[in-house]
Amino acid sequence: MSKFIFVTGGVTSSLGKGIIAASLAKLLQARGYRTTIQKFDPYINVDPGTLNPYEHGECYVTEDGAETDLDLGHYERFLNTHTSQANNVTTGRIYQHVINAEREGAYLGKTVQVIPHITDEIKRRMLLLGESGEYDIVITELGGTVGDIESLPYVEAVRQLKWELGEHNCVVIHLTLIPYLRAAKELKTKPTQHSVKLMSENGLNPDILVCRTEEALYKELKTKIALFCNVRQDAVIEARDADTIYGVPMEMLKERLDIITLQKLDLPLGDEPNLVKWTEFLNKLRYPKSKVTIGLIGKYVELQDAYKSILEALIHAGAVNECKVEVRNIHSEHLTRENALEKLEHLDAILVAPGFGSRGIEGKIEAIRIAREQGIPFFGICLGMQMACVEFARNVLKLSDAHSTEMAPETGSPVIAMMQDQQEITQMGGTMRLGAYNCTLREGSKIAAVYNSHNISERHRHRYEFNNRFKEQFETAGMVPSGINPETGLVEIVEIPEHPFFIGSQFHPEYKSTVEHPHPLFVAFIKAAKEAQELRAGATRLVLEEKGLRLER
Repeated sequence: MSKFIFVTGGVTSSLGKGIIAASLAKLLQARGYRTTIQKFDPYINVDPGTLNPYEHGECYVTEDGAETDLDLGHYERFLNTHTSQANNVTTGRIYQHVINAEREGAYLGKTVQVIPHITDEIKRRMLLLGESGEYDIVITELGGTVGDIESLPYVEAVRQLKWELGEHNCVVIHLTLIPYLRAAKELKTKPTQHSVKLMSENGLNPDILVCRTEEALYKELKTKIALFCNVRQDAVIEARDADTIYGVPMEMLKERLDIITLQKLDLPLGDEPNLVKWTEFLNKLRYPKSKVTIGLIGKYVELQDAYKSILEALIHAGAVNECKVEVRNIHSEHLTRENALEKLEHLDAILVAPGFGSRGIEGKIEAIRIAREQGIPFFGICLGMQMACVEFARNVLKLSDAHSTEMAPETGSPVIAMMQDQQEITQMGGTMRLGAYNCTLREGSKIAAVYNSHNISERHRHRYEFNNRFKEQFETAGMVPSGINPETGLVEIVEIPEHPFFIGSQFHPEYKSTVEHPHPLFVAFIKAAKEAQELRAGATRLVLEEKGLRLER
């Protein structure tokens, strides 16, 4: 049977449970173990699809079309394997299942309670991936913090499972905080002690403590933590702040987290971890040979997690190109026709991000106009691609009222319109065009050269599409629909062949970019940014030389 690892958090949220879980999974995978990770979230939403990005960060989409927590993106980026609907469960989904079962009479008139009915359903879901036979080890991250009211059923479910599975089949890793008081120049263990005490009061004791800290944990401090938290001293793991999340697996390797975990699971250590590719990536990331500046035009730029997968895909692509990618967040609401050129002309490339709703739309359109007219490399994703079509229709096709029916239902030139199969839908959650779909790329197009293929599969999350009624007009004027869904005729990609790099994709390529397989679209985009920077630098040198010559005369 599979072995199970549970990762909990204490003291405060946002300590990085997902990164620790993904780092441990990477080390176990590198030792030859088939490993997967799942996330259990304590909120009552059925999935993150209807959550505002300001509330919860981006909604990550899996191959099978599940709208999930952004941590699943970390899992895929670290492990280079796909996750699915089964890898993300919320309290809403748990309660929905139990209530539906009660309505169908499945409980035969019994009183339905948190214990045992809710906890039994949590346990069933926790064991589901392990029962498939595909994995040796299943890591489960529990969202929230120990002590939260909404987390109590999950803690209780883990307590029961630990008893049912036995000590060598189940390990609990507790991530906690050791704050550093600068005024006293002292690390304090009391918050960690209180967190473990609170956990113990709920009947669950950690086997391993991972301690987030700004400063190194000296031996005496580790001894104190072990003594008062009732864990072995070698099970107190230091997790120092890292320069990049991709450095965390190497730090956990030094701390022997994988070895301690395998010992507690009574599993052989296997081969020494093979992390050659990971190390090569880290070296390129840490020691770039150049730098480019990318303007990220979006409406949620105040919260970095809203565009998490895009930012990580840019990091992957930067490493391939051996250059540092500096992202300038530019709020689309602040862009106007009067100031757009001044704000954007210094950038090496422009990326217009996905989103929903009318807020900031005109700013996105202005950014796209500047990129098209000034020859700045442009990449538009989902809504970014749609607004590229609107901009082209307005300023090149001279359809002044061109828009998307999402923002302007009565527009006379609906170049973007709601998909036919979406028009009768009233339930908003989980009903968009979601997950992986095939796309055929036009022979001789730039996008076919980027992928080095004519058939691809990418993940989607949208309700609106390019209106094929305008396809011929666009192509005649110079914007080519170079990627088409073979089943529906949906335009997936547009490009302007005469532009140095102008590509819009209806799908979300960022979801499929991983450390070991950076996405080719992002790699090509960063390469184009480097080339644009070099051209601009060359032109500046020529101007200076010419001025110098005139001065000499």
